Amino acid sequence: MDSLINAAARALAEGDPIGALKRIALRKDAPALALRGTAMAQLGELARAKALLRSAARAFGPQEAVARARCVVAEAEVALASRDLGWPAKALDAARRTLSTHGDVANAAYARYLQSRRFLLIGKLDEAERTLARLDTARVPPASRTVHELVLAGIQMRRLRTKAARAALARATEAAIEARIPALMAEVESALRTLNAPAARQIVKGEERLLLFDDVEALLASPVFVVDACRHVVRQAGTAIALAKRPVLFTLVRALGEAWPAEVSREALIARAFRLKLADESQRARLRVEIGRLRRVLRPLAAVSVTPRGFVLAPRRAREVVVLALPVDEEDAAVLALLGDGESWSTSALALALGTSQRTVQRALESLAAARKVQAFGRGRARRWMRPQVLGFTTTLLLPASLPVG
Repeated sequence: MDSLINAAARALAEGDPIGALKRIALRKDAPALALRGTAMAQLGELARAKALLRSAARAFGPQEAVARARCVVAEAEVALASRDLGWPAKALDAARRTLSTHGDVANAAYARYLQSRRFLLIGKLDEAERTLARLDTARVPPASRTVHELVLAGIQMRRLRTKAARAALARATEAAIEARIPALMAEVESALRTLNAPAARQIVKGEERLLLFDDVEALLASPVFVVDACRHVVRQAGTAIALAKRPVLFTLVRALGEAWPAEVSREALIARAFRLKLADESQRARLRVEIGRLRRVLRPLAAVSVTPRGFVLAPRRAREVVVLALPVDEEDAAVLALLGDGESWSTSALALALGTSQRTVQRALESLAAARKVQAFGRGRARRWMRPQVLGFTTTLLLPASLPVG
């Protein structure tokens, strides 16, 4: 491989995409196309990067299977950075096997990291953890070790294991310093800020306060009765009752939990659960049916007692009821939370990550756009959504430094 290609590859490995482009910007041979695609991706020109990487994959000959596989891995990273979560996982897995067979340990490992990051984004924590467990961090370069620890920290944060998340981020910091890549250091700093930022709101007897990750972990480990509005779960002392697929029941138990130990009137419950201002006899009958269903679901942990005006929540063993809500209490907070990473998302990717329909996401985005909380760019299938202003560092592209080398 010629000296300019080697020099460009070293520049990319050091986090200097401009330096790489200065050496190969006008070249159209396959290795140069691959390097240019990587450099454009690191600069945030994701559409151009994707086109260059595809051109490079086509330009490599039939005997250059490793080089083509590296292009597939890089294109998958571009898709992940642009939050195109529907990219073909089978193609990435085939590329990983090719790289592993030919002894390219670092890039084969990076392909697994991409798989685990995708699983993390769409909430499949068990799959993300299993994918990481197959990797030996002793055999990968510092940049890949940083990614490994970042994904592990993300998993532990989702599982509310704060101590383990901090330990993973400490190891990520050490690896990023060793890698000497500014983008990696910024990624770790962003994760640390997330870990130290408010994670939820606690509502007890009408009073609210913000909680950090450590506070939330301690709360869930305590014997109190928790109505978890972040995950739509009711839990106490290790017992959890999922209500994500029964939104009316969860709305009712949240209303009762926020008012505890006071009662909630029938009119207030009807207005909140059914979104109706006036309560007639048919709505009262519907409320009785839903309350009956709620009683059966909550039977292991609590009762719902009748009062002259309405209903009251009565935990069986807990002495206190706490509602755990998102830090920002608005209907579309989950969409805003995903857009808070600073990347641009498609509606299909948001729907996949939230486990809901694309039309539901579109309605939420339209409402948020009307309030100027999100903005869109592009048209048709290329349309993407993001927050209009993001404080701090955004998630940074982490491409294999050795992409065209081999």
